Amino acid sequence: MQHIEEVRNILSDVLSLGERRNSLNADSPLLGAIPELDSMAVVNVITALEDHFDITVDDDEISAKTFETVGSLTQFVEQKLAE
Repeated sequence: MQHIEEVRNILSDVLSLGERRNSLNADSPLLGAIPELDSMAVVNVITALEDHFDITVDDDEISAKTFETVGSLTQFVEQKLAE
């Protein structure tokens, strides 16, 4: 997972996590575990990922499983980059 640091930074910036960013790792749960990650924040995170990585995410590609952990979100981004 070569892009995990960038995904962590984006999550931290969009959600204003501050020092909590340091505790995020591949196994860190997202949905339901980070109060700031509501439906609007998910949209903002996706937009930030699209801008940063120059990818396009279609609505039907995103599921709760994508946002299960930091690792699953990173894997999603890396799959998009490989397309």
